[in-house]
Amino acid sequence: MADEASGLDQVLRSVESMKVDEQSKQDNADTNSSDSNLQITCFSDLVDDVTLHFQIIRFPNQIYAWIGCNSAKFGRLYAAAPTRPNNTVSVSSILGGVSDNTGSGIARRLVIKTGLNVILACNIPKNSPMLEVNAEKKLVEKLISLGYTRPKSS
Repeated sequence: MADEASGLDQVLRSVESMKVDEQSKQDNADTNSSDSNLQITCFSDLVDDVTLHFQIIRFPNQIYAWIGCNSAKFGRLYAAAPTRPNNTVSVSSILGGVSDNTGSGIARRLVIKTGLNVILACNIPKNSPMLEVNAEKKLVEKLISLGYTRPKSS
C-alpha cells in the first residue's frame, strides 16, 4: 500500500511539473480540427482563501479532471458516464474507498454539462461544502471557456 502511495505521489509530482503553453495549444487546435488531439490544461485559483489546483485532460470522448487542495495528492477517483435509455448518469468510485458526495456529485454534473464520460480525481476536504461548490464553479467556467460543454437546449 505504501509503495502504491509513493508511486502515485511521484506520478502526481511529474504531472504537476508539466508546463503547458496555452497559446500553442490554441494554435494547434485551430490548425488541426481532428478530435484525436489530446489537450491538457492546468491552472490554479484562490477560492475561499484556499489555493485550488486544476488539471483537465481532454480525450476524444472523455474528460479527465483533477481538483487538488493545498497539495498534489490524488484524492478519490470517480468514473461517471451517461447511461441509456433513461439519459441518467452513473457514477462509481474507482479509487479511494466508498463514494462520497464531494467528488461523485461533481462528476455527475460534469457528465450532464459535457455529455462526455468523465474521470474525476478530487482532493477537496469533505467538510467544506462551499469550497466544493466554488471549486466546481471554477472548473465548469474553464470547461465552458475551452468549449468542452455542450450547448444548452432551448
